[in-house]
Amino acid sequence: MRVIYNEQMADLAHLLGEMAGLAGTAMDRATQSLLQADLALAESVISEDDRIAELIAQAEERAFALLALQAPVAGDLRQVVSAIQIVQDVNRMGALALHVAKVTRRRHPNHALPESVNGYFAEMGRIAVSMGEGAQEVLDTRDPERAAQLNVDDEAMDDLHRHLFTLLMDRDWKYGVAAAVDVTLLGRYYERFADHAVEIGRRVIFLVTGELPPDPDVEV
Repeated sequence: MRVIYNEQMADLAHLLGEMAGLAGTAMDRATQSLLQADLALAESVISEDDRIAELIAQAEERAFALLALQAPVAGDLRQVVSAIQIVQDVNRMGALALHVAKVTRRRHPNHALPESVNGYFAEMGRIAVSMGEGAQEVLDTRDPERAAQLNVDDEAMDDLHRHLFTLLMDRDWKYGVAAAVDVTLLGRYYERFADHAVEIGRRVIFLVTGELPPDPDVEV
C-alpha cells in the first residue's frame, strides 16, 4: 500500500508541475499577443485553456481520491492537502493568462497598451514566465531554497506594478480612461500571477519542512 501511495503522490506532483509549466507558457504567449496585438496568438491561448482545465480536473480527482482512499495522516496528509491547495493556485495562474489574452482579443485590431508602457509589460511578462518555470521546478524538485527564491523574484514584479500606478496618476497621462483601465487590470493580472507562484513556493516549503513561511502580503 505504501508503494502505491508513493507512486500516486509522485504522479500527482508531476502533474502539478506540468500544469504550472502550461500556465507559464500560456502567460508567455498571452504577453506576446498583448504586445503585438496578435489576435491569432490570443485565440490560441484561449483555446488551450481547455487543456489546463482538463488537467486541473484530473489533479483534483487524484488528490481527493488519495484523501478518501488512503486516509493519510501526519506528513502524508500534509502532502495531499498541500497538493489540493496548489491545484487552485495553478488554476488561477492559467486563468490570469487567459484574462490577458482576452484583453488582446477585445481591443483587436488596436493595441490594448499605449506604446509608452510596452516595456513595463514586456518585463512583467518575462518575470511572470520565469516564475511559472520556477514553480514547475520546485514542484518537480521540492527544493525549499528554490521555492523561497520565488518570493525574491516577486519583489521585482511588485516594483513594476507600483510604478505603473505612478504613470497612471501622472497629470501628463494622455491616453484616456479606457487605456488607464486596461493598464490597471493588466498590471493586476501579472502581479497576481506572480503571487500565486509565490504561494506554490510557500506550499512546497511547508510540504518539505512542515513549517509554512509567513505570507509576504500580510503585515505582521
